[in-house]
Amino acid sequence: MTPPAAADAPVVEAVEAAAYTVPTDAPEGDGTLTWDSTTLVLVRARSGGTTGIGWTYGAPATAQVVTAQLAPVVTGTSAWDVPAANGAMCRAVRNAGLPGLVAGAVSAVDIALWDLKARLLGLPLVRLFGRARGDVPIYGSGGFTTYDDARQDRQLRGWVEEQGIPRVKIKIGQSWGSDDDRDRDRVVWARRSIGEAAALYVDANGAYGVKQAVGLARFLHDLGVTWFEEPVSSDHLAGLAQVRSRIVPEVAAGEYGYTLPYFGHMLRAGAVDCLQADATRCGGLTAWLRVSALAHAFGVDLSGHCAPHVHAHAAAAAPNLRHLEWFHDHVRIEQMLFDGTLDPGGGTIAPGADGVPGLGLKFRDKRAEPYRVA
Repeated sequence: MTPPAAADAPVVEAVEAAAYTVPTDAPEGDGTLTWDSTTLVLVRARSGGTTGIGWTYGAPATAQVVTAQLAPVVTGTSAWDVPAANGAMCRAVRNAGLPGLVAGAVSAVDIALWDLKARLLGLPLVRLFGRARGDVPIYGSGGFTTYDDARQDRQLRGWVEEQGIPRVKIKIGQSWGSDDDRDRDRVVWARRSIGEAAALYVDANGAYGVKQAVGLARFLHDLGVTWFEEPVSSDHLAGLAQVRSRIVPEVAAGEYGYTLPYFGHMLRAGAVDCLQADATRCGGLTAWLRVSALAHAFGVDLSGHCAPHVHAHAAAAAPNLRHLEWFHDHVRIEQMLFDGTLDPGGGTIAPGADGVPGLGLKFRDKRAEPYRVA
């Protein structure tokens, strides 16, 4: 059932979606997947002369889910009551199946509704949520397995030496963990590139088995690696917990969580030292802040996965935030397609500091049009 709008509340009058596929600036890959383009699905939510924007990264068909299944549910609802709209969307897609592409669609609409509400109120979104911190720490993320040593070196030095970002992450787990020697060599080169002072993280994207991950973790620890993301598949919580109990680097996972119970299962399993969640997948900013509260109850920090300009304002409202992922692929697209993107210099961003309402961004329609696919 669609929640009714109060008589004096602004109403969501329209919800629209479009998809834009942007080629990468070089082939990209991790331990279990390679790609040469990324699709951003943009949602606009309108009320009167005000428009809120939100987005997710996924298949172009996500836009069709928004227009066919979600827009009718949200249109006519109160622009103030974003959690009610979120709940209505989740109920409406029960038979379509929430996890995956559909969750991305729900997430993008939710983000657009929060942006709309903050714009209607004339507030930066972080002011609407309420700050827990001023600046939001970030870490540079890329170091794809498809990079050669020179390209990886340039990227890492750019973050650490040019932008002053003191934390960086590379991908390992080459070819489903079948090339340990190259993984080790790339970690060694990464440490040489950034020096001893910067923090070094690695992400295997679930490429290893438990014993292989544990064995490699000893080598990683000797090189000062402090963050081992998805050493084994996040589908296997017991395996993550086994790795976590036997290694020194922190274990992180959660980017593929689509529902709140998933994060509860992960926390109860003792699978992670730091929980990750992605607002473009888990149900939007409404759900992301609930994940933050859930992790806080377990005494666990939360890290925002990718799409940094989606997460920035909510991250500043999360008391247990560890950091946000300044993911090369998404940062490049967001800087191309939006005005108002944030400055990562010094390793932090300051959402809302300029006082611009909502997420503080404007979509560049003319710049984006050549990439439109749906």
